[in-house]
Amino acid sequence: MNVNEQYLVDVIGFNAVERSMLASIFALAARRDPGFVQYDPASTVSGSADIYLVDAENPEALGEFKMLSRRANLPAVMIGSNADSLGFPLLPRPLQWARLLQALEETVTAAAGSGAGRHRDDDDGTLPLGHTLSASSAGRTHAPHSGFDPAAQKRAAGDTVLVVDDNASVRMFMKAKLAPFQFEVDFAETGEEAVGLTGQREYACVFLDVVLPGIDGYQVCKLIKANKHAIKKTAVVMLTSRSSPFDKLRGSLAGCDEYLTKPLDEDRLLEVIAKFLPSSRKRDKSRSKQQ
Repeated sequence: MNVNEQYLVDVIGFNAVERSMLASIFALAARRDPGFVQYDPASTVSGSADIYLVDAENPEALGEFKMLSRRANLPAVMIGSNADSLGFPLLPRPLQWARLLQALEETVTAAAGSGAGRHRDDDDGTLPLGHTLSASSAGRTHAPHSGFDPAAQKRAAGDTVLVVDDNASVRMFMKAKLAPFQFEVDFAETGEEAVGLTGQREYACVFLDVVLPGIDGYQVCKLIKANKHAIKKTAVVMLTSRSSPFDKLRGSLAGCDEYLTKPLDEDRLLEVIAKFLPSSRKRDKSRSKQQ
Protein backbone atom coordinates (compact mmCIF):
# COMPACT_ATOMS: atom_id res chain seq x y z
CA MET A 1 0.00 0.00 0.00
CA ASN A 2 1.53 3.34 -0.97
CA VAL A 3 1.58 6.22 1.48
CA ASN A 4 -1.22 8.42 0.21
CA GLU A 5 -1.62 12.17 -0.02
CA GLN A 6 -3.23 13.43 3.16
CA TYR A 7 -4.90 16.69 4.16
CA LEU A 8 -5.26 17.91 7.73
CA VAL A 9 -8.78 19.15 8.51
CA ASP A 10 -9.34 21.56 11.40
CA VAL A 11 -12.86 21.15 12.81
CA ILE A 12 -14.27 24.35 14.32
CA GLY A 13 -17.52 24.29 16.29
CA PHE A 14 -20.10 21.45 16.24
CA ASN A 15 -21.80 19.74 19.16
CA ALA A 16 -20.56 16.59 20.89
CA VAL A 17 -22.73 14.24 18.80
CA GLU A 18 -21.53 15.74 15.52
CA ARG A 19 -17.92 15.69 16.67
CA SER A 20 -18.24 12.00 17.47
CA MET A 21 -19.66 11.39 14.01
CA LEU A 22 -16.89 13.46 12.42
CA ALA A 23 -14.29 11.38 14.30
CA SER A 24 -15.76 8.28 12.65
CA ILE A 25 -15.81 9.97 9.26
CA PHE A 26 -12.15 10.91 9.49
CA ALA A 27 -11.21 7.44 10.74
CA LEU A 28 -12.34 6.19 7.33
CA ALA A 29 -11.39 9.28 5.34
CA ALA A 30 -7.73 8.87 6.36
CA ARG A 31 -7.70 5.63 4.37
CA ARG A 32 -8.73 7.25 1.09
CA ASP A 33 -6.46 8.70 -1.56
CA PRO A 34 -6.52 11.63 -1.17
CA GLY A 35 -7.15 11.16 2.53
CA PHE A 36 -8.45 13.51 5.19
CA VAL A 37 -7.18 13.44 8.76
CA GLN A 38 -8.64 15.47 11.62
CA TYR A 39 -6.09 18.05 12.71
CA ASP A 40 -4.90 17.73 16.29
CA PRO A 41 -2.54 20.51 17.43
CA ALA A 42 -1.38 18.31 20.31
CA SER A 43 -0.24 15.52 17.98
CA THR A 44 3.22 14.99 16.58
CA VAL A 45 2.16 16.21 13.13
CA SER A 46 4.15 19.26 12.10
CA GLY A 47 2.54 22.23 10.41
CA SER A 48 -1.04 23.45 10.60
CA ALA A 49 -4.35 22.57 8.97
CA ASP A 50 -4.76 22.36 5.20
CA ILE A 51 -8.54 22.87 5.17
CA TYR A 52 -11.17 23.94 7.69
CA LEU A 53 -14.56 22.43 8.46
CA VAL A 54 -16.67 25.12 10.12
CA ASP A 55 -20.03 25.07 11.88
CA ALA A 56 -21.67 27.95 9.98
CA GLU A 57 -24.51 28.16 12.52
CA ASN A 58 -22.12 28.74 15.43
CA PRO A 59 -21.20 32.45 15.72
CA GLU A 60 -18.11 31.68 17.80
CA ALA A 61 -16.88 29.14 15.23
CA LEU A 62 -17.43 31.60 12.39
CA GLY A 63 -15.64 34.32 14.34
CA GLU A 64 -12.67 32.03 15.02
CA PHE A 65 -12.39 31.09 11.36
CA LYS A 66 -12.65 34.75 10.25
CA MET A 67 -9.75 35.59 12.53
CA LEU A 68 -7.67 32.78 11.06
CA SER A 69 -8.55 33.67 7.48
CA ARG A 70 -7.31 37.23 7.90
CA ARG A 71 -3.77 35.88 7.81
CA ALA A 72 -4.16 33.76 4.68
CA ASN A 73 -6.63 32.66 2.02
CA LEU A 74 -7.77 29.46 3.70
CA PRO A 75 -9.86 26.74 1.99
CA ALA A 76 -12.94 25.71 3.97
CA VAL A 77 -16.24 23.84 3.89
CA MET A 78 -19.17 25.24 5.88
CA ILE A 79 -21.91 23.16 7.52
CA GLY A 80 -25.38 24.53 8.27
CA SER A 81 -27.96 26.91 6.85
CA ASN A 82 -26.27 30.25 7.56
CA ALA A 83 -26.34 32.45 4.47
CA ASP A 84 -23.11 34.05 5.71
CA SER A 85 -20.95 31.19 4.45
CA LEU A 86 -18.22 33.64 3.34
CA GLY A 87 -18.39 32.30 -0.20
CA PHE A 88 -17.29 28.79 0.75
CA PRO A 89 -19.16 25.56 -0.09
CA LEU A 90 -22.13 25.19 2.26
CA LEU A 91 -23.54 21.76 3.12
CA PRO A 92 -26.86 21.36 4.95
CA ARG A 93 -27.38 19.41 8.14
CA PRO A 94 -27.58 16.54 8.96
CA LEU A 95 -24.01 15.61 8.12
CA GLN A 96 -23.77 13.16 5.24
CA TRP A 97 -20.57 11.20 4.79
CA ALA A 98 -20.39 10.92 1.00
CA ARG A 99 -21.37 14.54 0.40
CA LEU A 100 -18.89 15.84 2.97
CA LEU A 101 -15.96 13.81 1.61
CA GLN A 102 -16.79 14.96 -1.91
CA ALA A 103 -16.91 18.61 -0.82
CA LEU A 104 -13.57 18.32 1.00
CA GLU A 105 -11.93 16.73 -2.03
CA GLU A 106 -13.33 19.32 -4.44
CA THR A 107 -12.25 22.17 -2.15
CA VAL A 108 -8.63 21.07 -1.73
CA THR A 109 -8.39 20.33 -5.45
CA ALA A 110 -9.66 23.80 -6.29
CA ALA A 111 -7.34 25.37 -3.69
CA ALA A 112 -4.30 23.57 -5.07
CA GLY A 113 -5.21 24.54 -8.63
CA SER A 114 -5.77 28.21 -7.85
CA GLY A 115 -2.83 28.63 -5.51
CA ALA A 116 -5.13 29.37 -2.57
CA GLY A 117 -4.38 28.16 0.94
CA ARG A 118 -1.09 28.08 2.79
CA HIS A 119 1.62 26.82 0.49
CA ARG A 120 4.19 26.71 3.26
CA ASP A 121 7.93 26.33 2.88
CA ASP A 122 9.55 23.12 4.01
CA ASP A 123 12.45 25.18 5.35
CA ASP A 124 10.54 26.04 8.53
CA GLY A 125 9.70 22.42 9.27
CA THR A 126 6.10 22.64 8.13
CA LEU A 127 4.55 20.94 5.14
CA PRO A 128 2.78 22.23 2.01
CA LEU A 129 -0.90 21.81 1.24
CA GLY A 130 -1.60 18.19 0.41
CA HIS A 131 1.42 16.70 2.12
CA THR A 132 2.18 13.04 2.58
CA LEU A 133 1.79 11.67 6.09
CA SER A 134 3.58 8.71 7.60
CA ALA A 135 2.00 5.95 9.66
CA SER A 136 2.81 7.75 12.91
CA SER A 137 0.74 10.77 11.95
CA ALA A 138 -2.11 9.37 9.88
CA GLY A 139 -2.64 5.82 11.06
CA ARG A 140 -1.36 4.52 7.72
CA THR A 141 1.25 1.93 6.88
CA HIS A 142 4.78 3.05 6.02
CA ALA A 143 6.03 3.51 2.50
CA PRO A 144 6.58 0.30 0.54
CA HIS A 145 9.90 -1.48 0.71
CA SER A 146 11.54 -4.30 -1.20
CA GLY A 147 9.28 -7.33 -1.29
CA PHE A 148 6.29 -5.31 -0.01
CA ASP A 149 3.02 -7.25 -0.29
CA PRO A 150 -0.02 -4.89 -0.01
CA ALA A 151 -2.49 -7.73 0.57
CA ALA A 152 -0.35 -9.29 3.30
CA GLN A 153 0.14 -5.88 4.92
CA LYS A 154 -3.61 -5.24 5.01
CA ARG A 155 -4.31 -8.68 6.46
CA ALA A 156 -1.64 -8.18 9.11
CA ALA A 157 -3.26 -4.88 10.09
CA GLY A 158 -6.69 -6.50 10.36
CA ASP A 159 -7.98 -4.56 7.38
CA THR A 160 -9.63 -7.47 5.57
CA VAL A 161 -13.40 -7.81 5.35
CA LEU A 162 -15.63 -10.58 4.08
CA VAL A 163 -18.85 -9.97 2.13
CA VAL A 164 -21.24 -12.94 2.11
CA ASP A 165 -24.15 -12.61 -0.33
CA ASP A 166 -25.44 -14.73 -3.19
CA ASN A 167 -26.65 -11.61 -5.03
CA ALA A 168 -24.03 -10.36 -7.51
CA SER A 169 -25.43 -6.81 -7.44
CA VAL A 170 -24.97 -6.60 -3.66
CA ARG A 171 -21.41 -7.91 -3.94
CA MET A 172 -20.60 -5.31 -6.60
CA PHE A 173 -22.18 -2.54 -4.48
CA MET A 174 -20.12 -3.52 -1.45
CA LYS A 175 -16.96 -3.77 -3.53
CA ALA A 176 -17.51 -0.25 -4.88
CA LYS A 177 -18.14 1.21 -1.42
CA LEU A 178 -15.19 -0.52 0.26
CA ALA A 179 -12.61 -0.01 -2.50
CA PRO A 180 -11.90 3.71 -1.87
CA PHE A 181 -10.94 2.92 1.73
CA GLN A 182 -8.17 0.47 0.83
CA PHE A 183 -9.75 -2.65 2.35
CA GLU A 184 -8.78 -6.12 1.23
CA VAL A 185 -12.16 -7.70 0.39
CA ASP A 186 -13.05 -11.39 0.12
CA PHE A 187 -16.40 -12.62 -1.17
CA ALA A 188 -18.50 -15.71 -0.49
CA GLU A 189 -21.82 -16.76 -2.02
CA THR A 190 -22.86 -19.48 0.45
CA GLY A 191 -22.88 -19.91 4.20
CA GLU A 192 -20.64 -22.93 4.00
CA GLU A 193 -18.06 -21.00 1.99
CA ALA A 194 -18.19 -18.16 4.53
CA VAL A 195 -17.60 -20.52 7.47
CA GLY A 196 -14.64 -22.02 5.65
CA LEU A 197 -13.05 -18.65 4.96
CA THR A 198 -13.50 -17.38 8.53
CA GLY A 199 -11.83 -20.54 9.78
CA GLN A 200 -8.78 -19.84 7.62
CA ARG A 201 -8.42 -16.06 7.83
CA GLU A 202 -8.93 -13.26 10.32
CA TYR A 203 -11.45 -10.59 9.32
CA ALA A 204 -12.09 -7.21 10.88
CA CYS A 205 -15.70 -7.43 9.73
CA VAL A 206 -18.05 -9.88 8.02
CA PHE A 207 -21.02 -8.47 6.10
CA LEU A 208 -23.47 -11.33 6.09
CA ASP A 209 -26.72 -11.82 4.16
CA VAL A 210 -29.44 -13.66 6.08
CA VAL A 211 -30.96 -15.63 3.19
CA LEU A 212 -28.25 -17.81 1.67
CA PRO A 213 -28.10 -21.12 -0.19
CA GLY A 214 -27.53 -23.90 2.35
CA ILE A 215 -27.18 -22.73 5.94
CA ASP A 216 -28.62 -19.27 6.57
CA GLY A 217 -26.89 -16.16 7.88
CA TYR A 218 -28.05 -16.68 11.47
CA GLN A 219 -26.37 -20.09 11.58
CA VAL A 220 -23.23 -18.71 9.95
CA CYS A 221 -23.08 -15.92 12.54
CA LYS A 222 -23.38 -18.43 15.39
CA LEU A 223 -20.55 -20.51 13.94
CA ILE A 224 -18.30 -17.47 13.51
CA LYS A 225 -18.99 -16.28 17.05
CA ALA A 226 -18.36 -19.79 18.41
CA ASN A 227 -14.71 -19.18 17.58
CA LYS A 228 -13.31 -17.61 20.77
CA HIS A 229 -10.67 -15.74 18.78
CA ALA A 230 -13.16 -14.38 16.23
CA ILE A 231 -15.64 -13.20 18.84
CA LYS A 232 -13.08 -10.61 19.97
CA LYS A 233 -11.56 -9.77 16.60
CA THR A 234 -14.39 -10.09 14.09
CA ALA A 235 -17.55 -8.00 13.89
CA VAL A 236 -20.55 -9.54 12.10
CA VAL A 237 -22.96 -7.20 10.34
CA MET A 238 -26.18 -8.74 9.05
CA LEU A 239 -27.39 -7.49 5.65
CA THR A 240 -31.03 -8.25 4.97
CA SER A 241 -34.33 -6.95 3.65
CA ARG A 242 -36.01 -8.38 6.77
CA SER A 243 -36.51 -5.47 9.12
CA SER A 244 -39.08 -6.74 11.64
CA PRO A 245 -38.24 -6.61 15.38
CA PHE A 246 -38.35 -10.41 15.43
CA ASP A 247 -35.72 -10.68 12.68
CA LYS A 248 -33.48 -8.18 14.46
CA LEU A 249 -33.90 -10.17 17.67
CA ARG A 250 -32.84 -13.34 15.84
CA GLY A 251 -29.75 -11.50 14.64
CA SER A 252 -28.90 -10.38 18.17
CA LEU A 253 -29.41 -13.88 19.55
CA ALA A 254 -27.10 -15.23 16.85
CA GLY A 255 -24.43 -12.81 18.07
CA CYS A 256 -24.36 -10.21 15.30
CA ASP A 257 -22.88 -6.80 16.13
CA GLU A 258 -25.05 -4.72 13.76
CA TYR A 259 -28.15 -5.28 11.63
CA LEU A 260 -28.45 -3.34 8.36
CA THR A 261 -31.52 -3.52 6.13
CA LYS A 262 -31.53 -3.46 2.34
CA PRO A 263 -31.49 -1.33 0.30
CA LEU A 264 -28.37 -0.21 2.10
CA ASP A 265 -28.05 3.44 3.12
CA GLU A 266 -24.54 4.56 2.18
CA ASP A 267 -24.07 6.88 5.18
CA ARG A 268 -25.19 4.19 7.60
CA LEU A 269 -22.94 1.64 5.90
CA LEU A 270 -19.89 3.91 6.21
CA GLU A 271 -20.76 4.61 9.83
CA VAL A 272 -20.77 0.89 10.60
CA ILE A 273 -17.53 0.28 8.70
CA ALA A 274 -15.82 3.03 10.70
CA LYS A 275 -17.18 1.64 13.97
CA PHE A 276 -15.54 -1.72 13.39
CA LEU A 277 -12.16 -0.58 12.10
CA PRO A 278 -9.46 -2.26 14.22
CA SER A 279 -8.32 1.18 15.42
CA SER A 280 -11.87 2.13 16.45
CA ARG A 281 -12.43 -1.13 18.33
CA LYS A 282 -9.16 -0.61 20.26
CA ARG A 283 -10.19 2.96 21.09
CA ASP A 284 -13.61 1.86 22.34
CA LYS A 285 -12.03 -0.89 24.43
CA SER A 286 -9.64 1.64 25.99
CA ARG A 287 -12.54 3.97 26.82
CA SER A 288 -14.46 1.12 28.47
CA LYS A 289 -11.51 0.33 30.72
CA GLN A 290 -11.20 3.98 31.74
CA GLN A 291 -14.88 4.08 32.69
